[in-house]
Amino acid sequence: MTTREIRIIGDPVLRKPATEVTELTGALARLADEMVVTMYEAPGLGLAAPQVGVQKRFFVYDLGEGPGAIVNPVIEESDGEWLFEEGCLSVPGLSWEILRPKTIHIVGVDLDGNDVSIEADELESRLFQHELDHLDGVLLVDHLDEDQARDARKALRDLTLFGAVPSRPAPEGGFRLL
Repeated sequence: MTTREIRIIGDPVLRKPATEVTELTGALARLADEMVVTMYEAPGLGLAAPQVGVQKRFFVYDLGEGPGAIVNPVIEESDGEWLFEEGCLSVPGLSWEILRPKTIHIVGVDLDGNDVSIEADELESRLFQHELDHLDGVLLVDHLDEDQARDARKALRDLTLFGAVPSRPAPEGGFRLL
């Protein structure tokens, strides 16, 4: 099975909101299979379509119970707060404590068109929120406070200088890490 290149911070595709999936096709299912293989190889717990350069609203995930996919996900409810260390395959090698809702209710459809409705708590909740952010063009670094963001810019500059984060051509208007 083919793997996909995971797009890295600085790639403009990560900042564009994904479009709704209007048709569940064999091509979408094959893409999801490739994304699962890519996610496992990375390794990660989830991977959103924009992270492999596809501007569609869906993501794949696996929290140890086998892979799943949610198409056109929406968070209908959220509650509580949970501070936890969070990383991202598109921001390799770095992580920060991020405050997110502790529980969520997420809905969407699976790749067969069946309704999905999940009451998620803690890590599962965080995973779904993180992947949904990717579908909205939001990155982990957008959740950082001022001090964290300053440290992140320095860390990303250092990683880019030493080749740990591949450099990309600058988007129109110049290159912005954050």
